[in-house]
Amino acid sequence: MVHLSLYKIVTTLPRPRRRRRNDVIVRGNMAACMARRFISLLSRYRGVRSNLVADVRAAQCISLRPVCGCCLQQNRTLSSRNRPEGKVLETVGVFEVPKQQGKYETGQLFLHSVFGYRGIVLFPWQARLYDRDVASPITEKADASAAHGSKEVKGKTHTYYQVLIDARDCPHISQRSQTEAVTFLANHDDSRALYAIPGLDYVSHEDVLPYSSTDQLPIQHELFERFLSYDQTKVPPFLARETLRAWQEKNHPWLELSDVHRETTENIRITVIPFYMGMREAQNSHVYWWRYCIRLENLGSEVVQLRERHWRIFSLSGTLETVRGRGVVGREPVLSKEQPAFQYSSHVSLQASSGHMWGTFRFERPDGSHFDVRIPPFSLESNKDEKTPPSGLHW
Repeated sequence: MVHLSLYKIVTTLPRPRRRRRNDVIVRGNMAACMARRFISLLSRYRGVRSNLVADVRAAQCISLRPVCGCCLQQNRTLSSRNRPEGKVLETVGVFEVPKQQGKYETGQLFLHSVFGYRGIVLFPWQARLYDRDVASPITEKADASAAHGSKEVKGKTHTYYQVLIDARDCPHISQRSQTEAVTFLANHDDSRALYAIPGLDYVSHEDVLPYSSTDQLPIQHELFERFLSYDQTKVPPFLARETLRAWQEKNHPWLELSDVHRETTENIRITVIPFYMGMREAQNSHVYWWRYCIRLENLGSEVVQLRERHWRIFSLSGTLETVRGRGVVGREPVLSKEQPAFQYSSHVSLQASSGHMWGTFRFERPDGSHFDVRIPPFSLESNKDEKTPPSGLHW
């Protein structure tokens, strides 16, 4: 029997007034690290034990509280050596086998395999994944004498999910610069007003570690009860309310995830997802806005640190802008085996309805040497069938 347990830490001692920064990082890292151990264990047993599915479904699932995600163990109890001081454990659910085929349904509870937070699926998106690491041999041969940006890559369909993040886990996700959110330009006179709904994320199918729970409110988010209802006769037992379906339909242009771009250089994989946010009129001209989400992943064993960014931004109006700077969003993240990924979002505006962005990240090795990692070129396209932008956060 394979026992894979997800633990929830319940504080039994008073918290100090000031929490050490390292303490938060260690706990956040532990959640993501143990999530990856779960995947590793599944891979080790898959194809070896025919009854693995039944074994894993029977595993106790316990979650960390108030820190994010999980501490996965092969036993249902922790020894005094590795039990966090002043904490006790509570069972909150049961792990399920990750789906190799098909999609997860609305209401599926999950643990994020990279960032360790708890979440719940709202609905899926079918995105076009442009992976420059798997270009066809013909394309690669034709590209041998061509410029980097001219490589043609065919997109393939890939499933992503719109999800709610458990608010209790947000402060402890150390590998992200901010809690992910849906952002958009509201229908407002202020041309610089930007609205955001925090705690909404887009998660790739392979990043979902599904689990089930008997808790009727397993996720703490202000939209949980507004979007989902509980029905113990269903699997999963959380169903979409009419408000969720109406919200998805009304705000489809600002929610839709359409293209994902990915490329690996020297074991550093860069994934970019652009989102169109809307257009504003400013000084007798149109200004188009996009948000782009970037994940940096270290697929190797060597510790590296991001030092610089170098962007090129081309607008259909004919302008080409170059941007250089230290790190990203004020940080210079270190990527290691224990903490292999970092993710952040930023925004860009153009005075044209479309354009392109590409560039490089400069990383530093432990010996002080540097190397450049390519950012895959991606398009900035406005929605041709624009609807009226959402008006604030009213329902």
